[in-house]
Amino acid sequence: MPSHPNAMTPSLSAAHFIWQHWQSGESFDQIPADIRPHTRTQGYAAQAWLPQASGREVLGWKIAATSTAGQQHINVGGPLAGRILSGQVLPPGAEVPALGNRMRVAEPEMAFVFGCALPSRTQPYSEAEVMAAVASLHPSIEIPNSRFAVFTEAGEAQLLADNACAHQFMLGQAAPDAWRSLDLSRHAVHATVTGASGQTWQRTGSGAAVLGDPRTALTWLVNELSALDIGLQTGQFVTTGTCMPPLAINEGDQVLADFGVLGQIGMRFR
Repeated sequence: MPSHPNAMTPSLSAAHFIWQHWQSGESFDQIPADIRPHTRTQGYAAQAWLPQASGREVLGWKIAATSTAGQQHINVGGPLAGRILSGQVLPPGAEVPALGNRMRVAEPEMAFVFGCALPSRTQPYSEAEVMAAVASLHPSIEIPNSRFAVFTEAGEAQLLADNACAHQFMLGQAAPDAWRSLDLSRHAVHATVTGASGQTWQRTGSGAAVLGDPRTALTWLVNELSALDIGLQTGQFVTTGTCMPPLAINEGDQVLADFGVLGQIGMRFR
């Protein structure tokens, strides 16, 4: 949590500015100059005020730009962490409102739910420590969005303040426990998009698209937050990034993401 909750710092002002646009659905070119973050640290500081600005709680975390192509697309130097807030999580199979969504993509992802807390500490967590704290793996779909009119030109600091393009998210049913013995980097994920006219197209990806392995991405997220003095709480989830290039979707499209033995999850873009 940020300190001094009553102080209207530039970071808090930036969070209020972003949340107001989030609520109205209006876009903006840049955060106003007097409150604009210019560094990664300042971007995270603004993001940290979003729960207070929105009056919502943090249910989980997301990772943006977990592939080289994704990083190049939004012009950042590495992955970005973002908060998923209450009110952003939809049930599997739900209709997702298209209104105000400028990105218009769906991202099949592997998500992990924590069975015990991982408090922040000075020593980085190992992958084995992180995975020991995980209770379950879930197929999921993220539907990202940005408040920036041209999000590819916003830059790393402003995108972090904009919550790393977090928007809406679906967490599927827990996968069978056998997932722990799978090589998730080689695990295939298939997606089918069915348009309003009934035409379909498909795309295939794998866990390798997520920093080489979803377990690697999850460990990165835990240590990224730990360096910010943030721990993972019991019951929180982390969605680790898209397993394939984002699926372009239009109104009326239905998406089915098939994770094989890990399960399926679908949505409709209303």
